[in-house]
Amino acid sequence: METAQEDADRASRGEREPSSSPEAPETADAAPARRRIGILLVVAAVVYALDVVTKLLVVAKLTPGQPVHVLGSFLQLTYTRNSGAAFSIGWGYTAVFSLIAVGVILVILRLARSLYSAPWALALGLLLGGAIGNLTDRIARAPGLFRGWVVDFIQFPHFAIFNVADSAITCGGVLMVLLAFRGLHPDGTDERKAPPAGDSDSDQD
Repeated sequence: METAQEDADRASRGEREPSSSPEAPETADAAPARRRIGILLVVAAVVYALDVVTKLLVVAKLTPGQPVHVLGSFLQLTYTRNSGAAFSIGWGYTAVFSLIAVGVILVILRLARSLYSAPWALALGLLLGGAIGNLTDRIARAPGLFRGWVVDFIQFPHFAIFNVADSAITCGGVLMVLLAFRGLHPDGTDERKAPPAGDSDSDQD
């Protein structure tokens, strides 16, 4: 009776008992998902720095058309200039690829606002850093603005000569395809963890 009377007095004063529900601590401890913009920007900055530094060294130290053997005939450093896209694709369409690079950069920056997946941040960071690296060449190098020729120097047997930016773009693209096949989205949702459609229908019944 005393407990009932105390409860009635507490209710009249507008006080509430501390919640004993086991769900309360989980709700309090739950933290909202964090955006992964930091990972994207760090990866892009590292790729861009490596691309710029290696190109500056190649231009300063190597002579065009005279390969330097690093691992015999398997890996050579051959300084060349490319007016096309990655791996010398689309030779002569420098202005077109410059506009495409600008579009890619804008799309990635737009996606960054809803980027909650670390793997996607890595993939997009590789793509962003590579796109900015090659775009820098097209802006700053001869023969002119948005028509500059990209510096390439990494050469393997029976393969096109490429650079660090090309490698990053390729790795980022492959990673994006793998993530898409696995059902992982940039916003952090995972199709593998989503309940089947039949389960939700049965719950409603």
